[in-house]
Amino acid sequence: MATERTFSIIKPDATERNLTGKINAVFEDAGLRIVGQRRIRMTRAQAEQFYGEHKERPFFGELVEFMTSAPVVIQVLEGENAILKHREVMGATNPANAAEGTIRKLFAKSVGENSVHGSDGPEAAMREIALFFKDEEIVG
Repeated sequence: MATERTFSIIKPDATERNLTGKINAVFEDAGLRIVGQRRIRMTRAQAEQFYGEHKERPFFGELVEFMTSAPVVIQVLEGENAILKHREVMGATNPANAAEGTIRKLFAKSVGENSVHGSDGPEAAMREIALFFKDEEIVG
């Protein structure tokens, strides 16, 4: 197994309900280590760049509005097979389909307000980490 890093966002619906610590506990209990973390208010430009692959989709505007509506917590997580582990711990995008004990089953309000984002592969993880942590050295 390989130690790798992934990118995580705790979304506005979760930060507004003060769930950062509870969500981080789920990550850490799953064996993921938080090696970089910052609370930010995502700008419209950042959100549009981050979700650029969805620009032509009907939900793009609503997604950008949501992600800029309140602070988010951006993180770099590290661990054995971190990308897959993080996706497993997050649970299905639709909380109604998420497994018991996953973040989305525990905390998500809806498909749109599903509390967390995680990179879907190694290339995305590298791109997403670089977008938000480009000038920082992340140490493990």
